[in-house]
Amino acid sequence: MTKPVALITNALTFAGPPAVASLLKAGFQIVAHDLAFVASGARESYQNAHPGVVVLPDQHAADIVESAWAVSNRLDVLVSNDACPPIHGPVEAAALESLQATLDRLVVFPFGIARAAIPRLKNQTKARVVFISSNRNRLPLPGGSIPDIARAGANALVKSLSIELAPHGIPVNAIAPNYLYSETYYPRARFVDNAAGRAYIEQVVPAGRLARPEEIGELIHYLATMEGTFLTGAIIDFSGGWPVALPPPPSSTQ
Repeated sequence: MTKPVALITNALTFAGPPAVASLLKAGFQIVAHDLAFVASGARESYQNAHPGVVVLPDQHAADIVESAWAVSNRLDVLVSNDACPPIHGPVEAAALESLQATLDRLVVFPFGIARAAIPRLKNQTKARVVFISSNRNRLPLPGGSIPDIARAGANALVKSLSIELAPHGIPVNAIAPNYLYSETYYPRARFVDNAAGRAYIEQVVPAGRLARPEEIGELIHYLATMEGTFLTGAIIDFSGGWPVALPPPPSSTQ
């Protein structure tokens, strides 16, 4: 029996590793993309660590989808796992090139992947699309305009795609993490091994810790394998209860 095929982008970063692990466990044929895979050494190293995974050197969206489809002439699940090191600073000091680079990684690239995949997904009896975005827009912070703009755009893309694909029975959902352990955003050295970093996490995250990668893996597994199609267009909060409402000011005695 032919295995269902899951294409996972940026497999080395952010939620890529738990996505690969959870869907391998679920019996998928994994096709993995990553920026690092342009280098043959990186592809070989990943292949040795993940036997059976198809590792793509392709970097252009249409080529990635074409190569993924060629594995078994099907694409059952698309996991668009999108990450970019956040660039923070006041708007007046921001470089337009930084905004463009962030938009390219977090909006333009996943848009291109979806655009290339949609005609193939529509011709199947079953398909699922899962985006890994961000929950940072729940509480924008000073200096965060560049990543905030990009993540808001990515979440809007999920909403638009869900409307377009709902008539075809293809659910499109996003997981919006914050405070997920990954070397991309919350590296171990700073937020796990460092006492000050752990104290910060305990203070701002109601769950008192970073999310474990396998926890987001469970959610990716659910969205990729669920039988129903009515859950679509959801931006699923995955932040351990964050953000926390500020305490009310002390009662006035005057």
